[in-house]
Amino acid sequence: MSRVATPAVDLIAVRGQALFSRVGPWLHRRMAQPTPYLHLPGTAREALTLYADVFGGRAQLHTFEEFGRTDGPADAIAHGYLVDGPVSLFAADVAGDEAPFRAEGLLLSLLGAAPASTLRTWFARLADGARVVDDLQLRPWGAWDGQLVDRFGVPWLIGYEHED
Repeated sequence: MSRVATPAVDLIAVRGQALFSRVGPWLHRRMAQPTPYLHLPGTAREALTLYADVFGGRAQLHTFEEFGRTDGPADAIAHGYLVDGPVSLFAADVAGDEAPFRAEGLLLSLLGAAPASTLRTWFARLADGARVVDDLQLRPWGAWDGQLVDRFGVPWLIGYEHED
């Protein structure tokens, strides 16, 4: 084992593998992860409510009226997000000439994000009313995965390495 100390990072290397033991104040222990923000055509409330039900946690919803917006229905969602659950996601209803979310060449990946039994449940629940692109199945390389486009047009890739 070797150790290298710098003002930002105290780095420990074991058999050539670098492991962070302490991180300076301007670095984070976790890698920053982008959070998808979906602009939906009047379905943000329904989508976030479903996602909270599927993944756990709850949907925090703020209306156009709360935000003082007059460019759409007062009860439309100006900003919503999932809280107290394992999946981070934002959504809002589009207004005026804003274009709704459309995914091309993009998947929201939940590979290995939870135990296999949980991922199977998530896939099955999201598949209700969805277009299943590729069923959740064992792949030649030994992992399980599947793809679907849910009823809101959101493409998901869900999978795991091993059974529970």
